[in-house]
Amino acid sequence: MAESVKVAVRVRPFNQREKDRGSKCCIKMTGKTSTITNLDDTSVEPKMFTFDYSYWSHDGFDVDDEGVSIPAPGSNYASQRMVFNDLGQGVLNNAFEGFNTSLFAYGQTGAGKSYSMVGYGPNKGIVPITCDELFKTVEGNTDPNMKHCVSFSMLEIYNECVRDLLIKNNPKGGLAVRQNPSIGAFYVQGLTKQVVGSYKAIEAKMEEGTSNRTVASTAMNATSSRAHTVVTITFDQIKKNEVGEETKRTSIINLVDLAGSERAGSTGATGDRLKEGANINKSLSALGNVISALADASSGKKKVMVPYRDSVLTKLLQNALGGNSKTIMIAALSPADINYDETLGTLRYADRAKQIKNKAVVNENPMDKLIRELKEENEKLKKALGGDIPAAAPGAVGMTPEEAAAMRKQMEEEIRAQLEANASAMADMQMSGEDRTAIAQQQFNEEQLKLLEKEKEKDNTPHITNLNEDNALSGVIHHLIQAGENIVGRRDGETVPAICLSGLSIQKSHAIFARDGETVILRPGVVGAKTKVNGQTLNGDRTLMHQDRILFGSNHMYVYYDPVNKETAEGTPAQIDWEFAQKEIAQAKGFQTGADGQLSKEQQLAQEQVLELLPMVSESNAISEELNKHKSFEVILISGAANPTEGSKGTKVMVKMKNLLNGNTWLWERGKFMNRRYLMQDMYQRHLDGDETLKDLPEDEDPFWDPPCEVLIGTSSAFLQALGYGIDMDDPILVTDYKGEDQGQMFINISPCDETGKCMGEEYFVEDSTELLGKPYHYKVTIKSCEIRDSRFNVGSFIKYKLEGDEDYTITPTVSKSLSPEFNHSRVVKIEKVTQETLDYFENSCITFLLYGCQEDRESDVKLMKLTTKELRQREESSGNMKTNALTRQLTKNVVDESAALKTEILVLKRRNDILAKKEKRIQGIVTEWGKKPPEEQQFDPYHRAISAAAFNTGTMLKSAATVITQVIKAQKLVGAMTAVNGEPPVVSKAAGSKACVLM
Repeated sequence: MAESVKVAVRVRPFNQREKDRGSKCCIKMTGKTSTITNLDDTSVEPKMFTFDYSYWSHDGFDVDDEGVSIPAPGSNYASQRMVFNDLGQGVLNNAFEGFNTSLFAYGQTGAGKSYSMVGYGPNKGIVPITCDELFKTVEGNTDPNMKHCVSFSMLEIYNECVRDLLIKNNPKGGLAVRQNPSIGAFYVQGLTKQVVGSYKAIEAKMEEGTSNRTVASTAMNATSSRAHTVVTITFDQIKKNEVGEETKRTSIINLVDLAGSERAGSTGATGDRLKEGANINKSLSALGNVISALADASSGKKKVMVPYRDSVLTKLLQNALGGNSKTIMIAALSPADINYDETLGTLRYADRAKQIKNKAVVNENPMDKLIRELKEENEKLKKALGGDIPAAAPGAVGMTPEEAAAMRKQMEEEIRAQLEANASAMADMQMSGEDRTAIAQQQFNEEQLKLLEKEKEKDNTPHITNLNEDNALSGVIHHLIQAGENIVGRRDGETVPAICLSGLSIQKSHAIFARDGETVILRPGVVGAKTKVNGQTLNGDRTLMHQDRILFGSNHMYVYYDPVNKETAEGTPAQIDWEFAQKEIAQAKGFQTGADGQLSKEQQLAQEQVLELLPMVSESNAISEELNKHKSFEVILISGAANPTEGSKGTKVMVKMKNLLNGNTWLWERGKFMNRRYLMQDMYQRHLDGDETLKDLPEDEDPFWDPPCEVLIGTSSAFLQALGYGIDMDDPILVTDYKGEDQGQMFINISPCDETGKCMGEEYFVEDSTELLGKPYHYKVTIKSCEIRDSRFNVGSFIKYKLEGDEDYTITPTVSKSLSPEFNHSRVVKIEKVTQETLDYFENSCITFLLYGCQEDRESDVKLMKLTTKELRQREESSGNMKTNALTRQLTKNVVDESAALKTEILVLKRRNDILAKKEKRIQGIVTEWGKKPPEEQQFDPYHRAISAAAFNTGTMLKSAATVITQVIKAQKLVGAMTAVNGEPPVVSKAAGSKACVLM
């Protein structure tokens, strides 16, 4: 009977960062219904989804004495135990009935998938609780004719490679995934299947798997949130009937923690010429296609092709989806409004999955029959391997001999793999459950003794413990520092250092721990080995203190612990985590960081992206050095004004790639860089696997290559304050790059004009900008020329800018072969009627001019080509080209803009003063000239008209001056008349006299 996939959704609490950022909850739950609301756009209707279970784990919980989160009185909080009772118990029941069962968690990184599946601390998740309850039931068995056997395996799928997490060294390229021809099911060839006899044994194996996962991910530079983890528990129930025949009932329990489901579009990588189809999101995309196809088939559509073969993940989950399995899906939801799009995508994905119907059957067969069938199949396979394989398979007509030989070789490998799998299965069946369990228990006891000894030694010995961006992978690797010298480095043949690391930038003798008594000194190893302590480069001997942070190479991060002397360096927090260590490195590189509560939302977002990108950039530089790609990468901050991205506001975090041979640069969006970084990882892994095709890789498939492009040289800001007073601006303005460094200057003119574009000079001058209200206004933007410092841009350059209300940039023609390009570009702007908003725009705004330079594939410097990428980067770093102080990094563009604004204000005031001084001088000249005339020629009306003309439209001060002067003249006339009558002048008031003197 067909049974639908059960789907549960679960909302987690806000994390601390989301709390600090003032995030709001965009999800509500009522019974089985979940409603999501777009808090940023009220025009979007809330969307409702109904599932089998809707778990509210956001708030409404208390913590008991053991640290377990439990529902507060009257709340609807869903605890870990409640989720297990609904979902995990069903998994157990299905297993005991003989059905295959699968449970997988889906959702974006940080949404709580691992919390639901594995849990943290005392809040254990479904996987450990299920295993614990399984053994409690097995141990409570009282039927002498029933035997149980539990096997455990753990694997990780990253970049379409399968890694066995129960072994330390996996083959290059990962384990092969093959298909059993008799039943059609896929399996992983050579995967370790460990018999376990207790829950503690499973717990120990899970810890071992987590430790190996951490080592592998660090060595391969794999991000754990981009990998799928699959725990498989094979549960055999072997029962004897009354006549002594054994029947085996097998249940396969798949517990899958999927990689983060962030949409590619949300990273901004959609414009990259190289798509992330290189396996990173391939499996999740394939899983979505499988779910959609199965949902279509379940709804009655015919001839639906289910693409199981499109990825390793979908091959291994074939039974879980649309096959012989009872399946449960947990969709983990972030409640934060900033994750609305990803959360909505998760809900839609889950809604699609609940339409799938599976047909599960009990897997029960007689043991003798199973062994006999395996033997018969092995005989057929051996016969085929002995010479009955066709030289060319059906449908191979037209194959070359080489192609036919390759096909034959592949078929032989498949047959040998199936023989090996069958032999292993027979040996497994022929060994009694008691024997297997006894062997497993003995191995477990030996491993536990070793662990206890190591733990005891760790408590009394200085040691380092790993840090990982995934909290679940932090604190699982420990290296003890013994007395004397302890070399840290890469394995060299048979020589194994005391602390063996692998991966990018790790040298054979990378660093040395020297322990003398209770003192531990860390010193550099070979020249060029990269080690940092508390964010600072290790250049000489350093005595370590408790909880110092140490970074070896690009991503081996550790914390030093001293069990005797617990004194820490100043500023060390009580709890060290990955984010704190990354902040230290960011500060050392010149990025100012702060507590989230001290930063604006925009600054918090920029800080998060910087902390996210810095280790990735370090890794990319290391890959570039290993593969000798002659490229260097750097995280940069670009202000909103200087950011050419459409609709961008605030500071933009980008990555600059530089060609170290010819100086060409590229600015990559965060999403594009992350996309390229995954492709770089893939290339590096292929390099380690000895892929010869990398030698002839075309440029357009190389993630380190981009065609020459236009690059932003720098920006200039021209403030418009002068337009509010009818004054033109005609001064050279500095061109500065993202660091605030001088890259040249522009010669820009912005002046009032008439509708034809004719500049009006001082005729438009007003002392009070409000005099412009209600009047039409025109101004002209003229880009005359530019001076460019960097000779690389002699190829060509152009300028683009936007004015208020513009949707698109205005772009000047490109001027080639000049570092002093003459643009001679102008544009007249018409304002129908000046409003207060217009005056505010003039007062507070500016026009940002973006200067772009054209690049070409120039010939590389012959001397530089003799140097390796590592040597070129060291040369560049030593020259200081990559160093920028903290103030510059965080505030560069703001400082430049504020400085330019202040300069503009000073220039406007000076210009206004100059104009007023000219007006004053003209009036003084008129007065002086009038005073020199004989009394009979001192006519008042012509004099008044001259004064009025000189003061026309010059603002309140000059108009006031003209009024006072006119009053003084009238007074002088009156004095003259009275003198003629009385013979002596009258008294003039001090106030009128002083005012006249000041203005005259």
